[in-house]
Amino acid sequence: MKEIEKLLQAHGQQHLISVLEGLDKEQQNKLIAQIKSIDWNTVELWKNPEDLSGKGRVQPIDGLSLMDIEARKEEFRKIGVQAIQDGKVGAVLLAGGQGTRLGSDAPKGAYNIGLTRELYIFEQLICNLLEVCKQCNAFVPLFVMTSDKNDGDTRKFLEEHGFFGYPREFVRFFVQEMAPSVDFDGKLLLEDKAQLVLSPNGNGGWYSSIAKAGVLDDFLKLEWLNVFAVDNVLQRIADPVFVGATVGSGLNCGAKVVRKNNPYEKVGVLCLEDNMPSVIEYYELTDEMANQMGADGNLAYSFGVILNYLFSLSKLRETVGKRIPIHVVKKKIPHLDGTGALVKPETENGYKFETLILDMVRVMESCLPFEVVREREFAPIKNKTGVDSVESARALLQQNGVKL
Repeated sequence: MKEIEKLLQAHGQQHLISVLEGLDKEQQNKLIAQIKSIDWNTVELWKNPEDLSGKGRVQPIDGLSLMDIEARKEEFRKIGVQAIQDGKVGAVLLAGGQGTRLGSDAPKGAYNIGLTRELYIFEQLICNLLEVCKQCNAFVPLFVMTSDKNDGDTRKFLEEHGFFGYPREFVRFFVQEMAPSVDFDGKLLLEDKAQLVLSPNGNGGWYSSIAKAGVLDDFLKLEWLNVFAVDNVLQRIADPVFVGATVGSGLNCGAKVVRKNNPYEKVGVLCLEDNMPSVIEYYELTDEMANQMGADGNLAYSFGVILNYLFSLSKLRETVGKRIPIHVVKKKIPHLDGTGALVKPETENGYKFETLILDMVRVMESCLPFEVVREREFAPIKNKTGVDSVESARALLQQNGVKL
């Protein structure tokens, strides 16, 4: 107890000492374990958060257009198929979220998007991956990132459904690391008397989480990881043409992109920043940049990212010591007050700490933009109705011949 008291005092968290003293032994051990796991360098960023708003010299980036890809498709496919058959390619599914915005408390991947039959988001994604496996006559290791909140439910759901035909021996689970939250004075917040307020450390934390879990060691031939989000039901995973183009380019990562449908579309844009690949948000483009035209007659800043990246594993391992920017974000954070009562704030009252996968592109130092047809590979499900919704995704799936 003395050791943990010294640790808390050193980091200005003395308020937790009295909390610990009021707990029974089991509760103390639980809270102490959480405190010992804290990355204090991250938590103390609230004092002087890194300014991530400024940008360096931004320029358009060269990439592979649909026409370029069509002209070399078989060349790329051959390289990609060989890499998959050689066991060099793995797929990482980012599935730590719940279906809250869809009206469900279950894992988002367990949401049923079918109309006349059951068709779950997980099922459709695995179906997409199985198509590639059939083409290549080889299975791709599938790593499923869950969260503390949905890990048990996700495993149970996939096991009950027989992993929708995917061989169990090629599936591994890992839990996303969590980061604590603090109030505006940097004090750690509690959600229960023996539980810190913890939240997932952002989608940029996938690599530190998978490395910590050790599940990559089960597939020693891996050289590339295709990372994708759970909410795009049309995306092609471990696409041999994409894999072949990226591997053949000699670059450290590839990013599937769609052409922006207008200069102000609200998507992150792949470009160069100080001659390094970078993803910048739509609102960071000036009007002049947003409307700038390239020599090919398209918008110069037209590569919208869809969160489907292929990363070199050797480069990831080399750069794991390099700190990905940590975003200190103001949030409304429910917590216990000094009397032990639950407070649900109506305004922002503290900070969460998040990393973003788009920042990893810059850390990789080189990136190949790979254009895909929006209507064939981009059907995000963010909402129940309207734009980027269950409704719009269903329409696109039907357009692509998927029976609902």
